[in-house]
Amino acid sequence: MRALSGLHLPGFSLALLACWLGLGPASAETRVALVIGNGAYASTARLPNPSHDAEDVAASLRRSGFEVIQGVDLRQADMQDLTIRFARAASRADVALFYYSGHAMQYNGVNYLMPVDASLTDEADLKRFVRVDDIVNDLQQAKNLRILVLDSCRDNPLAETLKRSAGTTRAASIGRGLSKVEAPRGTIVSFSTQSGQVAADGVGRNSPYTTAFLKHIEEPQEIGDVFRDISSDVYDASGKTQLPELSLSIIGKFYLNGPVAVTVAPAAPQAAPRPDPCAAAEAHWKAADGIGTVSVFEDHLARFSSCSFAGLAKARIDSLKQKVAVAPSGNARTTGSNDFDGHWDVTLNCPPTGKAQGFTRPLVATVANGVFHAEAQGKDVNRLEIDGQIPADGKTTLSARGTTGASAYTLNNLAPGSPYAFTVDAQFDRTRGSGKRNEARPCNLVFVKR
Repeated sequence: MRALSGLHLPGFSLALLACWLGLGPASAETRVALVIGNGAYASTARLPNPSHDAEDVAASLRRSGFEVIQGVDLRQADMQDLTIRFARAASRADVALFYYSGHAMQYNGVNYLMPVDASLTDEADLKRFVRVDDIVNDLQQAKNLRILVLDSCRDNPLAETLKRSAGTTRAASIGRGLSKVEAPRGTIVSFSTQSGQVAADGVGRNSPYTTAFLKHIEEPQEIGDVFRDISSDVYDASGKTQLPELSLSIIGKFYLNGPVAVTVAPAAPQAAPRPDPCAAAEAHWKAADGIGTVSVFEDHLARFSSCSFAGLAKARIDSLKQKVAVAPSGNARTTGSNDFDGHWDVTLNCPPTGKAQGFTRPLVATVANGVFHAEAQGKDVNRLEIDGQIPADGKTTLSARGTTGASAYTLNNLAPGSPYAFTVDAQFDRTRGSGKRNEARPCNLVFVKR
């Protein structure tokens, strides 16, 4: 294990120059980073890149004015010690960055980072790993900007061991790669590839993702553009097979290197700043994403066409329209099959996902002339209705809509009574059926005819 920090001489010289000009310090920011590279695993194959990745990233961040806590090939106790040091440092920092290269995995929607001495015989061993959610919480203590970088979506052989011990039912909770992490406000989250996918290790000194990170992180560009360039480089270098996951939730512009932010008293009154047209984009997007219909995404695109979530809105619109295009024609779906008519009990089960708690919810359904309608019992704000048609082959897509209950059970900590919607791909036979929720979080449905 190595834990190092150093003085950033270029930033110091720049501050002296600003003082000579009578402008005060160029930047009073405190920047801290925790950089970890784990490759020498005891219970699985060694990864060649992480030690080099951590060494090179730490050096680069020091050149950009970071106080760096660095560790290579860390055992469980060492990782805990460094994350505790980082949490304390982040609490007094303006900018905090966490970088990890090595093995990681997701279980039940929660992401875990793997110490080199970790073994994984059953899910209890996951307590020896570092939870990414805990790192995100530590980052939130920084005052201005938080950055989470995980070059860790490699294929993890130990996940297969856990699948075998978990059995056929719980093994479904062990996904490929990592689970998506939505960036809290003031945060950038960058994974080496998309959630649920695995990334290449590469053949050079550094992994493909870290190679791109080192190329761009010191450039004098706005930080959002820096990470977009990193993603673009990885995508192109991989032959368009590896696309980094990037989630940004930042307002305004921030530079690690570039224009020097110096506060000077104005010589004359200045015009009031123009309002930021994207200031409300994040809140509107979260509401739109919760509802999930074409019309609400089109409304977001009309209001915020040049803002951060415009691309996502276009993608969601295209995806929803494509589902409509490939569905059976309207005439074929106006009436269903009466083979399924009667009363049904429905159970919706959603396991814990990220910080959202899991829950099981019963619904009562009626099918008449193939028309399916289900409602959750209860008179509080937490409503849910599911509707659709069941054709003769029993294969259908149902539409669900409702309003949220307690915030602890929602992905984005939504207020009670917030609207949401999703679709369910379902398959019925005459007395039973099963379904899977398509959007937002993994949920399963079981249908039993009375």
